[in-house]
Amino acid sequence: MREIMEQRVFLVMLVLVTLLFLYLLKPFFGAVFWACVIGVLFFPLYRRLLTRFGGRENLAAVTTLVLCLFIVIIPVLFVLGSFFQQGVELYQRLQSGEIDPGSYLEQIRSAFPLVQNLLERLGVDLNNLNEQFAGAAIAASRFVAQNAVQLGQGTLQFFVGLGLMLYMAFFTLRDGTRLIELLVRALPLGDEREHLLFAKFAEVTRATVKGNLVVAAIQGTLGGLIFWALGIPGALLWGVVMILLSLIPIVGAGLIWAPVAVYLFATGDVMKGAVLTVFGIGVIGLVDNLLRPILVGRDTKLPDYVVLISTLGGIVLFGLNGFVIGPLIAVLFVAFWGIFIREFNVEPGP
Repeated sequence: MREIMEQRVFLVMLVLVTLLFLYLLKPFFGAVFWACVIGVLFFPLYRRLLTRFGGRENLAAVTTLVLCLFIVIIPVLFVLGSFFQQGVELYQRLQSGEIDPGSYLEQIRSAFPLVQNLLERLGVDLNNLNEQFAGAAIAASRFVAQNAVQLGQGTLQFFVGLGLMLYMAFFTLRDGTRLIELLVRALPLGDEREHLLFAKFAEVTRATVKGNLVVAAIQGTLGGLIFWALGIPGALLWGVVMILLSLIPIVGAGLIWAPVAVYLFATGDVMKGAVLTVFGIGVIGLVDNLLRPILVGRDTKLPDYVVLISTLGGIVLFGLNGFVIGPLIAVLFVAFWGIFIREFNVEPGP
């Protein structure tokens, strides 16, 4: 009886201490999470370098991080800096009245009277729509401008977080295998189940980041390039916006290039509108269908509605980190229920 009581008290204390430690890590959640993501993504490269360097773990881990820094992190920081700069310029031009978003809708309405008649039959107030569109444009550009100011004010904090992420990533690369073995020994779920869940975690992380982020980056880059080639202002800004929208399933980059194509047709620039439409459908639109199956594979694919709901829920709860965390939680949910159905409900239903 005494042993049972001691065991229960110990387990309660174990849970409390674990929760307290996780709460302690809360301010650094993003850095720790992305360190784990870097460890999962670049672990195959680390293993190759480890073999080439004769088993020197520290050298292989540092080399992997340097390659990650130059291939991924520095280009992303450069693009984000340019994005915020153009966002501030756009906000200033909107505030000064140099750009009038309502005039664009007015031109489209004048060029396509059938659309105007259809909207009026549906009870849509076009004047109110103009005001809402203008307000949304100013609010979006203000959000970018405010975040640019906050980013400038929090530069030291940002680089401290970046340094912490790289420092943690070094250990997830070097000691990742040993950490997983330790967790398998510690967790009371059964070794086979734990190996399955850790494999799913690595699988889904690679699939989500490679599939979603790479495809979104390619689509946004292609969108920005065609905007630049056609002389559309703010090509880099809109390219980054297309990247962000491409992270959300179903929405995609078409939410940006399609209205621009309609506006080009409405203003009489038929050639540019046709080029943008053909390029958007035939190139940007096909990237997802061609590359995603190659990068993601078939094994980890969730139904589209689950991906959409989990991605949106993840972004709402965890910010930009949520585009990885949301699908990851969804896949672990499916994996846990798959284990439960397989092991606890052996008999098939009618």
